[in-house]
Amino acid sequence: MLTFDVIVIGGGHAGCEAAAAAARTGARVALVTRSTDDLGVLSCNPAIGGLGKGHLVREIDALDGLLGRVGDAAALHFRLLNRSKGPAVQGPRAQVDRKRYRAAMLEAIAAEPRIAVIVADVVGFAAGSKTAIDTSTGPIGAGAVVVTAGTFLAGTLHHGRTITAGGRAGSAPAGALARAIAGLGLPRGRFKTGTPPRLDGRTIDWAGVDLQPGDAVPTYLSDATLPSERAMLPCGVTRTTPATHRIVRDHLDETPTYGGDFAGPGPRYCPSLEDKVVRFGDRDGHNIFLEPEGYDDATVYPNGISTALPPSVQAELLTTIPGLERAVIRQSGYAVEYDYVDPRALTPALMVRGRPGLFLAGQINGTTGYEEAAGQGIVAGINAARFAAGQSPVILDRATSYLGVMIDDLTHLGVSEPYRMFTSRAEYRLSLRIDNAADRLTPIGLACGVIGSARSARFAARTAALTEARARVAALSATPAALARAGIEVNQDGVARSAEAWLAHPAVDWPVATRLWPELCATPPDIADVVATDAHYGLYLSRQAIEIANFRADETLALADGICFDTIAGLSPEMVERLTAAQPTTFGAAVRVAGVTPGALSALLAHVRSAT
Repeated sequence: MLTFDVIVIGGGHAGCEAAAAAARTGARVALVTRSTDDLGVLSCNPAIGGLGKGHLVREIDALDGLLGRVGDAAALHFRLLNRSKGPAVQGPRAQVDRKRYRAAMLEAIAAEPRIAVIVADVVGFAAGSKTAIDTSTGPIGAGAVVVTAGTFLAGTLHHGRTITAGGRAGSAPAGALARAIAGLGLPRGRFKTGTPPRLDGRTIDWAGVDLQPGDAVPTYLSDATLPSERAMLPCGVTRTTPATHRIVRDHLDETPTYGGDFAGPGPRYCPSLEDKVVRFGDRDGHNIFLEPEGYDDATVYPNGISTALPPSVQAELLTTIPGLERAVIRQSGYAVEYDYVDPRALTPALMVRGRPGLFLAGQINGTTGYEEAAGQGIVAGINAARFAAGQSPVILDRATSYLGVMIDDLTHLGVSEPYRMFTSRAEYRLSLRIDNAADRLTPIGLACGVIGSARSARFAARTAALTEARARVAALSATPAALARAGIEVNQDGVARSAEAWLAHPAVDWPVATRLWPELCATPPDIADVVATDAHYGLYLSRQAIEIANFRADETLALADGICFDTIAGLSPEMVERLTAAQPTTFGAAVRVAGVTPGALSALLAHVRSAT
């Protein structure tokens, strides 16, 4: 039997990140996939990043992950979203060339000598073993297993009311693996997601839509990416019309959602065109973003009209959309329904409770999106390698990262719909910015051995530059004369202010401030931006530091393993039911369980303190 330290099942975004992360720690990894063609495939839209999602990409990158640098290598259009708002909620997004993205991901996997790609179907878990698997080519043993099944567990595809088996167009479902997961007795559910029709860009009337160019100066997904002279492509923007909506309403009973074929909900924040028309009936139109799929590929992805209407109806509704009146469909839109595992069955390390060595990552945990999947993958890969080596897991909390926010939400609150990351989910988002992801997470990565030599050297140089820039700012003596030399007016009473206090003033335009101060202008722009942003938010960051300290005091107050909530005085049956279902491991986690009252938390806190 072949043996490895870690087995990763599935070669999507979660699987590739898990395999690469485990390998970077020194583990020998088997990446099991049904076809090498599946590695690095963008199943849905050809884009990486966005609001909240861009933060995840930067954090993956800070742990030396693949998503950011592979995305940059394939990018054909960059935009920094939320540019008009503060830097804490701005997120980078890149449209990518599908073919280049897959090629870059294959190259990244092939460059890791500790990864063996094994082409096989996984048919189950080996009898009598917690971490060995049975495949179509024979059994494989390991110290830990990471399952990243995506939308393939018992997957079904829906084109109108026509139902076929599949995890995505052209791919069969993972039926045997779905039965094996069910055999573990884990709590499961059904979710759905969808995709729009792909269009032939040569048949789009580009003069009839608004063109949206990318940023002249790109904000990259990875802080390791060097500027490129590669030409960028524009995207287009058009809009549905009342005529489009009439067609949708006339054919609702021909869709799986309104025809009764679906058992589970879809993503609230990325609804199908049918859901938009029904839920937002007062709207006269919905935006459609026309996203090119490649430099040498005429296919266009119309982001905003995900649909499972019959193909003939899809063709009809396009004729009512400006610029798409004569557009030719290359692949009809469809919906996919699949099994997921209730993520409350996992520990914060993403390991299955009661099944040591088995980890789950990606859409199998009820999430949606490449970034959410990859983020879980890198954490699961690190922890699987550490488990196989007999080491304690790496746990990221809500004050450390968006990765920590996501995993905490999943494992303690569960999901009622496919989970998507937003900046609003993070209580400490002023501290969790894209510009300081490396400062927050690379030291953690270095401690657990997941950071390669190139990034390690780059981080050391960055840390030295930041230390020097902050020392310069702290040492400034902003006398009226010094302020005058910098072209800055002094207070009416002539009170001298420190540079840091001046930069922190809410009336100050901080990008301009970084250019005015020679002490910061001498540093690289990315370093100057971090220092200036920290100074701009200085008062709020100080308050947030106190909040984080209080949060961590509660977060480290552990609840006993197997705690019986029904034995705690003062808890009502409803509170016992909620806490038992959530199984929080700390008091801080119990605070975030939906519906738990302040009185119940007081009773729980008293119980925990009395037991220590």
